[in-house]
Amino acid sequence: MKQLCRAADTDLSVCVLEKGAEVGAHVLSGNVFEPRALDELIPKWRQEDAPIRVPVSSDKFWMLTKNKAWTLPSPFDNKGNYVISLSQLVRWMSVKAEELGVEVYPGFAASEILYDENQIVAGVATNDVGIAKDGSKRETFQPGVELRGRITLLAEGCRGSLSENIITNHKLRESGQGQHQTYALGIKEVWEIEEGKHKPGSVVHTVGWPLDMKTYGGSFLYHLDDRQLAIGLVVALNYRNPFLSPYDEFQKFKQHPAIRTLLEGGTVLQYGARTLNEGGFQSIPNPVFPGGAIIGCSAGFLNVPKIKGSHTAMKSALY
Repeated sequence: MKQLCRAADTDLSVCVLEKGAEVGAHVLSGNVFEPRALDELIPKWRQEDAPIRVPVSSDKFWMLTKNKAWTLPSPFDNKGNYVISLSQLVRWMSVKAEELGVEVYPGFAASEILYDENQIVAGVATNDVGIAKDGSKRETFQPGVELRGRITLLAEGCRGSLSENIITNHKLRESGQGQHQTYALGIKEVWEIEEGKHKPGSVVHTVGWPLDMKTYGGSFLYHLDDRQLAIGLVVALNYRNPFLSPYDEFQKFKQHPAIRTLLEGGTVLQYGARTLNEGGFQSIPNPVFPGGAIIGCSAGFLNVPKIKGSHTAMKSALY
């Protein structure tokens, strides 16, 4: 938006609310990045020290049994893609945005949609902060503020609360003929592994063990730079076994002989979990509502067959 303002010799105020304490704090995905959307947004990113430095060097697809890893033909084409830390990329992009005059406010979560007298979305209100567990106001209490604008874009990630309210209230699934959305849980760790085991740019995806034949899911292993490895397991949330624990399945997965050998002698640096949209193209609602639009994973733009969502999220905002 700010780039368009410069091209048109005009000035519009653009504000970004970031619920995390810092930009990138809520960006957790292990990421094999397809750069074509960034090529459009910042064409010279390669000359501007972007944190995109490790091209994919190999792409493997394994079927796991309890003690074996069978190599299958890879269904993915990651030629020209990069293994990155998405949170680092988001931080870098926020600096670029601020250089253009975008106002970025970390530590503020939007908690309410604001409407004008014609029931058109006019902005958002942030949540009150400094409230004790019993509901009383602490000395640090600060009331939420209203941010109003001509256009409101909701980029809350998978199943954002305001996005879901908008989808329901404006019947966006019905108007866009989108089916119901489905979800998975992704659990991720970042490891520092031994030098001899580290292969920068190596990408491995697996299916099979420890999940049974009735449970949809799979894993990923992405070798970043500095001996770092992003490893995770994704489990669809429609699993039939009520006693199944995605966390425990992830611990089993790390004990597989092909995985344990890689991790032995290493150290866990970070860990976390997030939900994922799994419905695909047919589950995308009409993303446009009076006064704004829903973008990225809030609308479900994850391309499930490619396991790619970053460039589609960027494209949904660009166009």
